[in-house]
Amino acid sequence: MFQALAFLQNIGLPELLVVLVIVLLLFGAKRLPEIARGLGKSIQEFKKGVKEIERDVNDEKKA
Repeated sequence: MFQALAFLQNIGLPELLVVLVIVLLLFGAKRLPEIARGLGKSIQEFKKGVKEIERDVNDEKKA
């Protein structure tokens, strides 16, 4: 899994700025808060799911 994300280590500030400008041009300034809100909720749900799975695995180990 970490190998798939290895390319993220080489991303610097200039690259992030270019990506943000492209996203701004594609979606417009009005849609960006909506997109960010949705992304934040998705990440929150993912983390909650991971915690539930970890809890289930730990409960199985104890039983």
